[in-house]
Amino acid sequence: MLNISGIENGVVIDHIKAGRSMEIYNYLELDKLDCQVAIIKNATSSKMGKKDIIKIQGEMDLNLDILGFIGSHMTINVIRGGKIVEKKKLTMPETVTNVIKCKNPRCITSIEQELPHVFKLTDRKNKTYRCIYCEEKFSHN
Repeated sequence: MLNISGIENGVVIDHIKAGRSMEIYNYLELDKLDCQVAIIKNATSSKMGKKDIIKIQGEMDLNLDILGFIGSHMTINVIRGGKIVEKKKLTMPETVTNVIKCKNPRCITSIEQELPHVFKLTDRKNKTYRCIYCEEKFSHN
């Protein structure tokens, strides 16, 4: 069995759907951090079968809206002194800004490049967001 040592201070993003860890790595721009980041893919999980885990050594502010948008089933564990001091549950955010881009070529965001791409949650059950400018639908499963 593969063993990745624990971290002293930092964050562990757990219960990531198997295969989605690189997407989260990119969304959170973890490549820009000057700290250790471990990505564990396809770890065995009694709940999920297989899951991904991201361990980040060091203090950082995570954008919980981005994580909730990607998958509200994930767990965020804050580690201090080698122990979990806080577990954060994620929820789908009501709005996401500059996380996804509107695909509608007629949308104002296609013409006005400096406008933020803002999507509003319109259907929680189906994980559907809509562009606030043109109502273009975005849903991910």
